Amino acid sequence: MPLTAGLVGMPNARKSTLFRALTAAEAEVAPYPFTTIAPNVGIVRIPDPRLAEIARATQAERIVPAALEVVDIAGLVRGAHRGEGLGNQFLARIREVDAIVHVVRCFRGPAAHVEGRVDPGRDIEVVDTELLLADLATVERARAHVAPRARAGDRAAREEDAALAALEAHIASGRPARAFAGGPPSPGTVARLHLLTARPVVYAANLDQGDPEGASCLRAVEQRAAAAGAAAVGIDAKLELELSELTEDEAAEFLAALGVSERGLPRLLRAVYAVLGLRTFFSIASQEVRAWPVPAGTRAPQAAGQIHTDMERGFVRAEVVSYTDLLACGSIAAARERGLLRLEGKQYEVQDGDVITFRFTA
Repeated sequence: MPLTAGLVGMPNARKSTLFRALTAAEAEVAPYPFTTIAPNVGIVRIPDPRLAEIARATQAERIVPAALEVVDIAGLVRGAHRGEGLGNQFLARIREVDAIVHVVRCFRGPAAHVEGRVDPGRDIEVVDTELLLADLATVERARAHVAPRARAGDRAAREEDAALAALEAHIASGRPARAFAGGPPSPGTVARLHLLTARPVVYAANLDQGDPEGASCLRAVEQRAAAAGAAAVGIDAKLELELSELTEDEAAEFLAALGVSERGLPRLLRAVYAVLGLRTFFSIASQEVRAWPVPAGTRAPQAAGQIHTDMERGFVRAEVVSYTDLLACGSIAAARERGLLRLEGKQYEVQDGDVITFRFTA
C-alpha cells in the first residue's frame, strides 16, 4: 500500500490545482466552493535521484520510485464538522491518510475568498478548528460507546473511559491529538478513532509567483506551522501545473528565466517525508531497483514485509550495502570484495539509503 496524504484547505485555495500538478491527473476545478464533491485520488511518483545511480551500478533495467497516494477533498468552511458544505462527508474521506497537507491561500484574485479577503492566519484557524471539532465529536462518541461498560464495573472499560476523557479535554482545549501525552487509549481504540489532528501536517502556502505580498504571507504560515510543531512549504500551484505540462528541459529553462532554482513539488514531497519520519531503502531483484519508504526504527524483517509478507515470515538475513558505498565501489560484487556488503539479522534497523537483498525461506 502506498503512503497517503490528504489535501485540506478552504475553498478557492487552489487545492485541486496542486492536486493536478502533483498527480498529472484531471481534477474538478472551478472558482466556487464545493466543486470537488467526490474526492480526487491520484498517485504521485516520488523522485529520488539515487534510483538512477543504483540502477547504473547494478545494471537494473527498470526503476520503480516510491509512491504517494493523494486525496483531494472539497474546501472546508466554518461548520464543516457539523456538515456545513457537506463537511462531514468530506472529512470522512481523509480519516485514514498518513499525513495532511493543509493548503493555505496566499494569493489575491481572481476567485473571491469565501471569508472576504486573504488572511492566512484566519484561514488556518478556521480549518484547524474544524478538524479539532470533528475529532472532539469522534472522541465523544467513543466515550458514549464505552460508558455503559465502565458504569457496569468493567475495569478495562473504566481505564479506557478515563483515557478518552483526558483526550477529550485535551482536544476541547484547542490542542491537536498528535500533541496528546496524557496516556492514550488502547491501541485498538486509537486505530478505530482515526483522529484527523493525530496526523502530521505540512502547511503549503499557495503563492503567486512575483506577488510582492507573498513573502509576508509565507512568513505568517511558517510562524503558525512552527507554533503547531508542523512543517511549512511555499509553493505556486498554478506555476507547478504549468511546469508539469512541459518537458524536463523546457521546465528547467522556464525556471531559470524566473530565477527559481528548484520546483516546489519536490520540496513539498520532502516535507511530507520529513513529518512522517521516513527512511528509504532500495531493493534490487529481477533487473529492477525499487524505493521503499519505512518509518525510522523499522527492523529488517518488517522492511522485508513491505515487499511481501512471505519475506517477513521466512526472513533469514539481509545483505546490506549503503548507497554511498555501492556508488564508490561501482557494483555489488566489488562492494562484497571490499567487505562493504554486510550480513544483518532480525534486529538490524534499516538506514536511509540502504540497498538490501533479503534472504528468506518459503
